[in-house]
Amino acid sequence: MSTRGIMEEQITNAMIKLQKNQTGRGAEQGKSFIVQDMIIVRLKGVLTPAERNLIQEEDGPRLIKEIRHHLEKVTRTAMEEIIFSVTGTKVISVHGDISTKTGEMIDVFILEKNLEAALTGEI
Repeated sequence: MSTRGIMEEQITNAMIKLQKNQTGRGAEQGKSFIVQDMIIVRLKGVLTPAERNLIQEEDGPRLIKEIRHHLEKVTRTAMEEIIFSVTGTKVISVHGDISTKTGEMIDVFILEKNLEAALTGEI
């Protein structure tokens, strides 16, 4: 496996572990992608049983998104530390969302440099 592949796998595993520590349940599947100066983390099957029940309520999806948004704010430093510890590259911004329809979560980490180019020797 390439250095890039190892990094992507390490990031995925660490993000699943962090989510499990925060919600009591980790994602069922995950994948991370290094793309230029971004790392995209896609986690599937992230909704807890309580969240799956709450979706059925009228305000459920909105409440889940609101709670998850706040959880992400609380764990942002830990997520940035994961990215830095694996890649050695500082995160300058984080963007994320959760789908209450598919039960998956996406986080996009914008890095201070083009990690993809650095890994392929282009810079």
